[in-house]
Amino acid sequence: MPTSTSTPAATPTPAPTPASPLTAGRLDVAAELLTLLRDTTTEPRPDPRLEALTLAVAADLPVLLWGEPGIGKTAALTQLAATLDLPLTTVIASVHEPSDFSGLPVIGADPARDGVPMAPPDWAVRLVRAGRGLLFLDELSTAPPAVQATLLRLVLERRIGALRLPPGVRIVAAANPRSSAADGWELSPPLANRFVHLQWTHDPETVVRGLGGVWPRATLPTLDPDRLAHAVEVARRAVCGLLTARPALVHRLPSGETHRGGAWPSPRSWDMALSLIAFATAAGSSRDVLAQLVRGTVGDGPGLELLAVLDRMDLPDPETLLADPAGAVLPDRGDRRQAVLEAVVDAVHRRPERERWDAAWAVLARAAETGAPDLLVVPAHTLASLRRDDWEVPAAVEGLAGAVALSRRADRAAARTAGADAGRAAGRP
Repeated sequence: MPTSTSTPAATPTPAPTPASPLTAGRLDVAAELLTLLRDTTTEPRPDPRLEALTLAVAADLPVLLWGEPGIGKTAALTQLAATLDLPLTTVIASVHEPSDFSGLPVIGADPARDGVPMAPPDWAVRLVRAGRGLLFLDELSTAPPAVQATLLRLVLERRIGALRLPPGVRIVAAANPRSSAADGWELSPPLANRFVHLQWTHDPETVVRGLGGVWPRATLPTLDPDRLAHAVEVARRAVCGLLTARPALVHRLPSGETHRGGAWPSPRSWDMALSLIAFATAAGSSRDVLAQLVRGTVGDGPGLELLAVLDRMDLPDPETLLADPAGAVLPDRGDRRQAVLEAVVDAVHRRPERERWDAAWAVLARAAETGAPDLLVVPAHTLASLRRDDWEVPAAVEGLAGAVALSRRADRAAARTAGADAGRAAGRP
């Protein structure tokens, strides 16, 4: 007689216990408090880092923000996307496979005839459908080399599988230094050379004011339509002038692995620097902003040389100053004023004429009225050596004599003091 078997009854799943009115009420109060904590606003306030980032985004160049963890890189990108009204798409590069960026193969009905298309990921499809957006590649320095290799095409050509990102999409990445990154890697030189590298540091005043509820606001730069042609001319003159004088800077791959993962000069990065100079000039950006962009594109050394070229280009024409010494407007910065005065003296040296020599003294007198006299010592000495026997000393020299003599005495006193200090340090009486 067969033994009957019975299936044990399944244990019923207990119904979730509804939250008590007291618990729900407490959570509502907690949610209200969280809402108040997150209720912040923005204000227009000068922020060179944010302005440099916004200019690079406006120039449609990929940007890489370098900074320690918790410094506010992600928050800055979120605020930037909201201010520019761009949908933000965040992709953590380190948690993706290479195929997520190169595309996944999808076999069709007849691969021999149609081939095997590479299907893009869903976030790329959403960006293409939107036609615009801010693609944020976070944790780039923790992406392994294989993933970095597949990112090359995305960053430069904006292609993911069979899709091409529309022109309205901007690309910004963020990375931590290898010393503070979780399982960090150095960026490969080809990938690093495709970015504008910006160092993201915290400003205590900005943090304190932000924690108080007011953060700086990112705004698109206002480009002056009347300065566009001039901006392009300035950028091309500066870059081409430097590379003509220093052809070794056209391409210089750093020897150290760490420096290869940052900004370094190549034809590609010089082209990016040219675009950024044009944008910064058209927007009337400060030198601090321009310095961050240039050094973040071609590196510190070449970037400083390029800034020096731009400084010289922005100096007044010495011939203009010689033509109207009384109306001469000289730079406020000491190094630039010194360069202008030396250029005026050099112009007289190239074409020594009595009227030009007198005008140069008038320019120096103008400089003495509006700036430190120590800057006049070398130009005045050189200009005096250019005097011909039949040239009378102009009245302007008399006004300069006291200032120059005083500056010389101050220099000699400083030298004596330095010598005495060095003697005491060496144990001499």
